[in-house]
Formats: sequence, C-alpha cells, structure tokens
Amino acid sequence: MEPRGLGGFVAAALVVLVSALVIDVSGNLVFPVSHKFNGRDGASLSELKAHDHRRHARFLGAATQNAIDITLGGSGNPTGNGLYYAKLGIGNPSHDYYVQVDTGSDLLWVSCAECGKGCPDHSAIDGVKLTLYDRNSSSTSKVVTCGDNFCTSIHKKQNESQVSNCKPDEKCTYHIEYGDGSTTTGYYVKDDVQFQKATGNLQTSSTSGSVILGCGIKQSGLLNNPHTAVSGLIGFGQGNASMLSQLVAAGKVRNKFAHCLDNTKKGGGIWAIGEVVEPKMKYTSPIVPNQVHYNVVLEKMEVGSDVIKLPTSGGGVFDKIFGSSSTSDQTMAIFDSGTTLTYLPPELQEQMVKKILSAEPGLKLKKIDDSEFTCFEYSKNIDEKFPIVKFSFKNSASLWVYPHDYLFNLKEDHWCHGWMPSKPGSKTGILLGDMILSNKVVVYDLEKQVLGWADHNCSSSIKVKDDQSGSDYSVQYHNLASDASSQRLPMSFVLLATAAATAMLHMTSI
Repeated sequence: MEPRGLGGFVAAALVVLVSALVIDVSGNLVFPVSHKFNGRDGASLSELKAHDHRRHARFLGAATQNAIDITLGGSGNPTGNGLYYAKLGIGNPSHDYYVQVDTGSDLLWVSCAECGKGCPDHSAIDGVKLTLYDRNSSSTSKVVTCGDNFCTSIHKKQNESQVSNCKPDEKCTYHIEYGDGSTTTGYYVKDDVQFQKATGNLQTSSTSGSVILGCGIKQSGLLNNPHTAVSGLIGFGQGNASMLSQLVAAGKVRNKFAHCLDNTKKGGGIWAIGEVVEPKMKYTSPIVPNQVHYNVVLEKMEVGSDVIKLPTSGGGVFDKIFGSSSTSDQTMAIFDSGTTLTYLPPELQEQMVKKILSAEPGLKLKKIDDSEFTCFEYSKNIDEKFPIVKFSFKNSASLWVYPHDYLFNLKEDHWCHGWMPSKPGSKTGILLGDMILSNKVVVYDLEKQVLGWADHNCSSSIKVKDDQSGSDYSVQYHNLASDASSQRLPMSFVLLATAAATAMLHMTSI
C-alpha cells in the first residue's frame, strides 16, 4: 500500500544479513554435556521417535517463536481518520510511538529528534501524541553506517554508483517517495523494539527484539498533514528489511501475520504475528512471486448473480503493472491494508457501479459536501436491497463484500460507495483496500506464500498458536482511541488522501 490514505507505499526488496539482526554474544561459554538416555539400559523406539520429533520441531524454530499482539487503533471509514495505526515501544528506556500499519511497504520508520520543522508537531487524531525518536537517549541505539553489510546491500539494489559515494563511517541514508508525491528522508539505526507476546487468553507480557529502522529527519506532503499525522509507519511487506522479516531471521516469530480491521463505529481491531487457529481460514492460491505487493490471481468477479468481464494482463494497465511475460494473461488483485478505498481500472469500475446501483432503479445520484464520492439518499436497509460483490480467486477461495462493506454513511440517510476508478496512467490495477478487507480476519502466511480470510467480528477476539508454549491463546480487540473513528475530516482531504495510486518506492542516498 502506501500510508493509509497516502497512496501506495511499496518497498523495494532488500537483502538483510542475519548477522545484522541477532544479539551479539562475546566470550566463550562451556557447558557439561551428556546424552539424554545416558545410564539407562536403553530407550524404547517410541521414546527415541518422540525425542527426534521434538528435536526436529526445535530445528524449525517452533519451540522458540512467540505470538505477538500489536495494539491497534484508527478506522478505515472515509468519514473518519482513514487510517489504522499501532503503538510500539522503541529504545531503552522505551518510549511509545504511534505508527501507521501498512502491508504494502517494508520499512519501519519514525520521525527523529533532528526533524524539527520537517515533521508534523501535532495530530488531530484523538489520543495520538506525536513523539520524536531521540537515538542519543537510548542505550541500545546504534547508527547503521555505510560500511555495514545492510547498507551496502540496499545501495547495490538501487544504484551501484551510490556505494562509492557513501564513506564507510558515514550514516546509511534513505529517501522514500510515495505515489502521491509525499516523501520521507532519513538514515538507518538499529535499536530495541518492544512487543507484547501472548502468554494466556487475552494476556500478554513484554518482550523485545533488535531491529533496523528508519530515523526520519524530513517528511513532506500528506505525511505532514495534521489531520492524519502519526509518528511514523510500520511496513509488513515481504522485503527482507521489514521488521517482520528481521524478527523471523532472528528466530523470534513465525513468518505469518493477520489483521482484523473493525470498520464499525468502534474502529480499531486486531493485528497479530503468528499462526491463526480460530476462526478457520479459506486460502487463495500462492501469492504471485517476484512482486512487491501481495498479489493474487483473480479468476472471476460477480455483482449479485451477474459476472463482470475482467481485463487481463495481456495489455493495457495490467501489462504496465505486472509485466505480460510473467503473468500469462491472468488478472491480478493486490491486498493492501494501507489504502482506504478500492481501486479498479475505469472500465471495470464503471461496470461495477452500474450493476450495483441498478438494484434500486430511480436513485438520484449526487455529490455531498463538495465530496467527489457518488452518493444517494436511501432510508431502507442497504444489505437487503443491494447486491453482494464476490471476488473469486484460484483454488476456489472467494472474498464476499457485503453492501455494508462498500457503502458508507456520509450523513443521515445518505450513502456513498467506495469503488474508485484508478487514475489514467496509474499502476494500481485492482487494489483492494481497507473498506472491503475490514470485518474479516485476513491472514498473510508467508511460510506457505498464501493469503487467507474469514468473515469475523473484529471487535471480539481471535486465537493464535504460541509455538513457545504450544498453546492456543485468544488475542483481543484493541482501540487506542475509542472516539477517533467518529471524527469527521473534510471530504476533499479524505479523497486526496485515499486516491493516490500505488507506485514503486524509490530509495536513494542523500
């Protein structure tokens, strides 16, 4: 995605060496060693097999990996703040930072003390306090220099000439440009990030991991807008530089995560790292490889009982996004938790909206409060009259989108739809945003490279498996700012903030 409502953030794939992620250990340690069955007349075959099974599980990391509960807030409703955000503790001593959560980018970054006027100084989101990260106040903070393997890998991925321009003892810098023109510039640091691991049903305890993150010294565009300002962003993309990938490489967590975004009046929801065991999921075919987003193959789209003809990657916008040689004329859809609305190629969006609105002939369409949304007055139950939209993916997995998912109430008895046309020349394709991903548990299983989902009440709880204890624990619903979702923003801002198309992210040295 891009930052919520900020257009699509897409992080480039980066190579991160495991040596940069694990805790340093100095000195020699000596342990007395003996065989488990030493001194016994002999172990039975069943004992040996059980022992081997447990040992193999340890090889796979199952005995050491935690289920993580990330505290969530915000709302994906266009009439609210239009973003979901988490609270993370960073540094030692730890300070809390509110960061937007985003499955369409990789880097975790926060605004730094050096930022000054280059960063927002307040947020209109209720309950959100902006904090600047001061690496000098953290005993575990370390600047990543150009001589580090991490930095060398990044610059080689982007431009070979940057390596020679970056001296070994200088700060390793980054510059990220988003699809809407917003930017963040800064340098990399390594520091401790605090998490809440599941230790029982609805119970957690604190743990931490060492992570390379961005120290932002200048933001521009919508990143500076006080309406949706937070202290930074945490990417859950597939790149090796993401926080998730780093924790996986360090053996702390499974390479799986899930979100359940509540889009009711409550807002907030659930964001967890680990294996979801309840509710049961239905999965798509494997995630399309070698893509920067979570792309899946879309086979059919229906509005009620009507099938809509899909464009393919054999030409036009899909060729530009995915490359015709690698997609074999298949239609792709992107799952993006950082985009609010859903974007379709104009010809597809026109078909979709026409069929939906034909369910109630005679509707008078209009713009409300200077918004660019298509709205109408309607006082009856929308779920009884308007059709369900079904996205069918490979392996017969279908995502059902109900009228209460794609229609939102702008004001009393006035409804608008969240199906938006991609801008001409954009590289969005079919982009599924929060409005239709909400009220569902969506699972990103990066070990099996599949996506899954199930309808769910996101103001309740889900169950995740904790490999460290072998138990299944309930992870609860959170809402960091209970009234944030009720805060209305100017419609012109919401549209601007959610309409930017997903685009490739650029990372350069400064």
